[in-house]
Amino acid sequence: QVQLVESGGGLVQAGGSLRLSCATSGRTDSRNAMAWFRQAPGKEREFVAAHGGSRTSISYANFVKGRFTISREAAENTMYLQMDSLKPEDTAIYYCAVASRAWGFIPSTHDYDYWGQGTQVTVSS
Repeated sequence: QVQLVESGGGLVQAGGSLRLSCATSGRTDSRNAMAWFRQAPGKEREFVAAHGGSRTSISYANFVKGRFTISREAAENTMYLQMDSLKPEDTAIYYCAVASRAWGFIPSTHDYDYWGQGTQVTVSS
């Protein structure tokens, strides 16, 4: 089993920054692919960013490129999402996920099999 716990969400004004954290435990390690997704009210969940377990294996959705940065701290078993220049349309519940059978590469969205409970991010205009 794998457990993921997100934190760091909150209310911020447009143009501000937040840093989300995702702490992992259980049967996973720093080589497993991990990702951030988000779901806004009335919308489907969408991909935000992924880290395939190596520094050269990182991917971002177009709408966050240049504003968000994904990173991982292996020693802490934690993944981060630094979010800068936030916009009201970034308002959503943000979820972290791990692909327990993917190591060193970014898998298909459908391969993420463990999920956190989510953390709310609200950006006011």
